[in-house]
Order: sequence, then structure tokens, then C-alpha cells
Amino acid sequence: MTSDDSLPRRPKVYAHRGASAAFAEHTRAAYLKAIADGADGVECDVHLTRDQHVVLLHDANLDRTSTGTGPVSEKTLEELRALDFSSWKGARIPDAYGGIADQFLTLPELLDILRGAGREIGLAIELKHPSPYQLNLEDRVIELLLSEGWTPGESRLENIHVSFMSFDSDSIQHLLTKVPPQHVCQLVDNFSVQELRQELGLGPITAGAVANVMKATQLDAERVLDLGEVGIAGPGIDYVREHASNVQRWLESGRVFRVWTVDSENDVALCQGLGIHEITTNKPAQVLAQLQVPSR
Repeated sequence: MTSDDSLPRRPKVYAHRGASAAFAEHTRAAYLKAIADGADGVECDVHLTRDQHVVLLHDANLDRTSTGTGPVSEKTLEELRALDFSSWKGARIPDAYGGIADQFLTLPELLDILRGAGREIGLAIELKHPSPYQLNLEDRVIELLLSEGWTPGESRLENIHVSFMSFDSDSIQHLLTKVPPQHVCQLVDNFSVQELRQELGLGPITAGAVANVMKATQLDAERVLDLGEVGIAGPGIDYVREHASNVQRWLESGRVFRVWTVDSENDVALCQGLGIHEITTNKPAQVLAQLQVPSR
């Protein structure tokens, strides 16, 4: 990297669920690839198993990304380890990234991977709600990090800088009792009845009801950011396009911006032009190349 402080600083690049365009999301291969690509940080989503282990999965159900079915929360860690979480992607995993049985990860296993990066690296943990274990999810994550040597004030664990994210305002308020606000990110996005019908296959009445709940979540998130309760704003790229006034106001108020999921050249350029601080992407190598980052 250049040492000339007069040059504009590029956005940090976080790998969304690892380098998930290349390998199945949340797998060992995806995270090792993200590190090899030079990502400044990685993002993960967490759930609790029936026996209270913190595991890396986006969905509350297993059906989309594994050979299993049903809620994650009803399975033990041993039951989850018996499933295949990588073959659905159709990507051949290099031997150096482990076999199929090595791909499923707990949060402690991801921490071990990041410790081995050989450099400073960020970890953005999204707490997924609604959870049948409610705010016990947050408590378990904090307890686990403390046991690994994490320090809340700096939110550091050896070479890893940890931040916490959620769409859920109750989760955010609970995190703020345990973590300084500069390490907490309020996620926010747009929600519409039409998008829900298309993406989830819902009827108009059901989609309308779900959209009302999601709209309330969006308004809660905007309130948290307007009040400056957290240090990091986490809007989706569609929200950035459609709510320019909010984005400008929060930028001017000193919020750090972490925008997701930014994969196209146009969206990267938009974020760079706005002065966005952190870009979350499925394609860290491509985004870093566009930002003209020298090889490490």
C-alpha cells in the first residue's frame, strides 16, 4: 500500500459469507479464498444449535445450503456435521481448502482460520433474528468471544477486529450494553410487497403482512441511525440508491458506512464516489482489482 496520506483512502473490502461467488457460502473454502484474495475482512451470519453451539449459516433452515432439512435450531452440532454444506455450489474445492466434511464451520473454527491469516483482518458477525433462543444468541456469542480472549473495549481478538451487526433493533440495544457503539452496525434495507411476493413466493395478503413487519424493522433501524446510537451504518446497496438523503445525513454525522452486497462495477464505483468506508461483496478479488489495490 502507498504511504502517501494525501491520496484518497480506498474502501475496505469485506467478503460476504467468505468469497461466496467462488465457493459455497460460510464454508472453510470460502473464507480461505477470501483471505488469499486479500480481503480486509470477512462477514458471517450466526445461529444457535439445539445444544447451543454458534454456527455459521445464513438461513434459519437447512434446505437451501445443505443436504439436510428443517430448522438449524432443532439440530445438534453433531447432526449438522454429518451434512454436506458445499456440494450444492458445484465448485471443486482445492485440496488445500479441505474436503467436503471440513467445510461446515462453527464460530470458533472461523476464528482459528482468521488467526492464521498472518495479518490484521476484520470480522463482521451478523446476529440472525428472529431466533427461537431470542437474545441468548447475543449472550452466547459474547461469552464465546470472551473465552477466546476478545477484549470488548477495542473489540479485538489477537489480529482480528470484531464488529457486530443486526437488522433487529432489540439485538442492537442488547449488544450496546456489552460492546462500545463504534463496533456495532445497524443494518437497514428496503422492503416491498412486490419483492417479497417474487422472492418468497407469497400471496398478496401474506406478503403485505410480512412487508408491514419488515417496514417497521426498517423504520426502527433508521431511528437508531438518526439518533447516532451506533457507530456503523449498514445499508444494502438498493437502499443507498433509493435513500440518498438519509445516506448523506448519516455520512455527515460521522457514521462509518458498511454497504452490502456490492458485486457490480457500477455499484463499486457508486460506493467509492460517495465515500463509503466499507464494501461487502461476494467477489473480493474482483472488487479489490477494480479499486486498484496492489498485490499483497
